[in-house]
Amino acid sequence: MSKEMQPIFILPEGSQRVTGRSAQRNNILAAKALAEAVRTTLGPKGMDKMLVDSMGEITITNDGVTILEEMQVNHPAAKMLVEVSRTQEEEIGDGTTTAVVIAGELLKQSENLLDQDIHPTVIARGYRMATVKAHELLAEFADDIARDDTDTLIKIGMTAINGKGAESAQEKLSTIAVRAVLRVAEQKDGVFEFDDDHVKIEKKAGGGVEDSELIEGIIIEKEAVHPSMPRIVKNAKVALVDAAFEIRNTEIDAKISITDPSQMQAFIDQEEKMLRAMVSKVKATGASVLFCQKGIDDIAQHFLAKEGILACRRVKKSDMESLALATSGRVVSNLEDLSAEDLGAAGQVTERRIAGEEMIFVTECTNPKSVSILVRGGTDHIADEAKRALTDAIGDIAAALKLGKVVTGAGATEIELARGLRVYAETLSGREQLAVQAFAQSLEIIPRTLAENAGLDPIDVLTELKAAHDAGSKKAGIDVHAGKIVNSFDAGVIEPLRIKTQAITAASEVAQMILRIDDVIASGQETEHNMPPES
Repeated sequence: MSKEMQPIFILPEGSQRVTGRSAQRNNILAAKALAEAVRTTLGPKGMDKMLVDSMGEITITNDGVTILEEMQVNHPAAKMLVEVSRTQEEEIGDGTTTAVVIAGELLKQSENLLDQDIHPTVIARGYRMATVKAHELLAEFADDIARDDTDTLIKIGMTAINGKGAESAQEKLSTIAVRAVLRVAEQKDGVFEFDDDHVKIEKKAGGGVEDSELIEGIIIEKEAVHPSMPRIVKNAKVALVDAAFEIRNTEIDAKISITDPSQMQAFIDQEEKMLRAMVSKVKATGASVLFCQKGIDDIAQHFLAKEGILACRRVKKSDMESLALATSGRVVSNLEDLSAEDLGAAGQVTERRIAGEEMIFVTECTNPKSVSILVRGGTDHIADEAKRALTDAIGDIAAALKLGKVVTGAGATEIELARGLRVYAETLSGREQLAVQAFAQSLEIIPRTLAENAGLDPIDVLTELKAAHDAGSKKAGIDVHAGKIVNSFDAGVIEPLRIKTQAITAASEVAQMILRIDDVIASGQETEHNMPPES
C-alpha cells in the first residue's frame, strides 16, 4: 500500500499564482480596461479626464501619457501599457493615446484567436509579420516635407493641438512651435538635429491662451537681487558665473582672535575690499548683466547696484546652459578667469512682473540656439493643458523634420494600412494569416474611435471610409466637425510618419509580450515578525 505523497511548497506563504488561459485572460482584461479608459480622449472631439491625486491636486487633460501616469496603475500588465505611452512620449512627444488604444485592441482581437485554439506564439509571430509589413506600407505612401515648408509644418502643429484645451489659439501656438523648432534646430552632415531641452516652456496663469508668446532668448524665474539695480538694460553684455560672490569659508574649523575694536573694523574692511574687487572684476569686463549660479553677498549686491549691473543669484544650472546657448556666452567657474570674450550678448534684458511674479526676460539675442515660450491661460489648469498641447506640437514638428516624411491623419493612414495588410494576409498560408487579419482589424479602432467621440455612427463612417479607399482615395479621412469623408491632407490633418511607426511598433511589441505570458506569480506580503518580549 503506497503512502500518499507529501505536497511540496516551492513558493513563500501567501503567494498567488495564475496559470494558462486564466493568466492570459486576466492580463488581456487589464490592458483592455486601461485602453478603454483613454480611448474617449482620442481626436479633436475627445473628452477630458479630471484626475485628483491623494493630496487633492486636480489635473484636467486629455493627454494620454499624463492620464496614465496620474492614474497610478497597479496591475502589472496594465503597467506595461503605461510604459508604451511613456516611450512614445519620450521618442516623439505625441501619439501616446494612439499607441495605447492600438495595443488594447490588438489584445482584444487576440482573445478571439485564442478561443479558436491558435497558440499565442503563432499570434505573436503573425503580429510581428504584420508590423514589418505595416512599416513597408507606411514608407510607400508617406509624403516628403522640406524644412522651409512652414505652411505644412504649421498644419502638423495644429493637428497635434486640435482637441486639446488650447485649440482656440491653435494656429498661433502652432506658429510659435514652428518658429521655436526652426530657431534652435541644426543641420549636421545633412542630418536634422533637435534637442527639446533647448525650447524652454514657462506657463503663467492670467490672460488668454492667445497671449502666449515666443521669446527669442530666455525667461528666468528670478528677480534682480537689489532694488536699486536697473530694470531694463539695453544692448546687454551678459556675464555667466558659476562662482559665489561671497567670502569663502575655510576648509577646516578656524578661529580668529581679535583683541581690540580696530582689528574688528580692519577685518570687516578687508572683507568689503575683497567683495568690491570681485565686483570690479565683473565691471572691468564690460558686463552690464550678471547671472550667478551661486549666492551673492549683501555687500556685493550693493556694489553691483552702484555699478548699474543687473544681477540674479542662484540661477539653475539648466537655465545657465540655456543662457549660454541663447547669448553665445560662456559659463565661467572661476571669477579670476572672466574676460570680455566670455560675455554673451542680448539686445535687451528686462525684469517684468507676470501673474504677480517677477521674471527676467533676456531677449533680442542674435541667432539664439535656445529659446523660451511663455504660455498663458485663464487659470492654472488651462495654462497646464496649453503647455501640454504646445509640447505635443513641438514634438510632432521636430519628428516630421527629423525623418522628412509625413502621413495623413483623421484615420486615413490606419484604414489604408488595414487595407494593405488584408491583401498581404491573403498571400500567407499558415495560421499567421488570421493574426495579420486581426492586426488589420485592430488598426481600424482609430477611425472608429474618432467617429464615436464625434458622436457619429462608427459603422456608417467606416463603411464610407473603406469605400473611398477602395476607390483609390488613399488620403480619405474623417472630418469630425462636418461628419463627412474628406481628403485629410487637403484639410490640413497631417502627422509625422514617426508617430505612426513608433505607435504601431510599441503597441505590437507590448501585445506580443503580454500574449506570451502564461504564468503570473505574485509574491505574498512580507509579514512583520514581532520582537520577543524583554525578559
